[in-house]
Amino acid sequence: MEKPRQVVRKFLARPQHEGVGAVVRRSVGRFELRYFDPFLVLDEFSVSAPAGFPDHPHRGFETVTYMLEGAVTHEDFEGHRGTIKAGDVQWMTAGRGIVHSEMPAGPGTSKGLQLWVNLSSANKMVEPGYQEIQSKDIACTSADGVTVRVIAGNAMGARSPVRTRTPTMYLDFTVRPRAAVRQPVPPSWNAFVYVLEGEGVFGAERCAPAGAHHLLLLGQGDGLEAWNKSDRPLRFLLIGGEPIGEPVAQLGPFVMNTEEEIDMTVDDFERYANGFEKARHWKSQAMVALGVE
Repeated sequence: MEKPRQVVRKFLARPQHEGVGAVVRRSVGRFELRYFDPFLVLDEFSVSAPAGFPDHPHRGFETVTYMLEGAVTHEDFEGHRGTIKAGDVQWMTAGRGIVHSEMPAGPGTSKGLQLWVNLSSANKMVEPGYQEIQSKDIACTSADGVTVRVIAGNAMGARSPVRTRTPTMYLDFTVRPRAAVRQPVPPSWNAFVYVLEGEGVFGAERCAPAGAHHLLLLGQGDGLEAWNKSDRPLRFLLIGGEPIGEPVAQLGPFVMNTEEEIDMTVDDFERYANGFEKARHWKSQAMVALGVE
């Protein structure tokens, strides 16, 4: 690397309520950082039954759900149903429209992360789809006290099989005490770090360490340098993406390019049209079990 990226902003993701009884720590998509092209939202969630994220729609972007603990059952109006467990990833393309539910599976607390990745205008109305990868199939490698799980992109010679419509890297690093990371990032991309466990020094060795639940926006450069100077393991995400550079119009779970397109999306959803046809007669099994009409 010729020009390591420096930390230009740092803030703590504080808990807030979302869905029905769920708690999330939102870092991207909050008032300080509405949009970090191409990323719309990053939530670290914690949820226990009967709380969760019952039937709700999406259009115009992708959701990436990465489980840390427990499990979540997903089902949608296309008949797709499955459970993702600790270490598993689901990369969902909402495209022209999906209605689904995400509810904790089994007892205890389920924890994970959900990232929303914007789609370009050319891809906003594609057919919905899924890429689901079990933990055992995620590319993983270790060297010199550093282990990386490659959710998207490539690192340390390991490459993810995930296809990203918006070019994206999503790396989960675990760094032993006194070890360091040097990871290239394409110079034209936006990138950030999210700390999951422990504390690390990012960008320059003289910087103060950052602990769990902190988001660090990275400036321009061709990679990231990070150090674990503590006596405990450090775990963090490095997420980067190619900016789309288009206008963003958002109304909750609908993300388009113009307000007119948002109005059309709301109309489509309310009329069960243009991708939402199956929503008219569909209700998730979770909602049926709860007796919700």
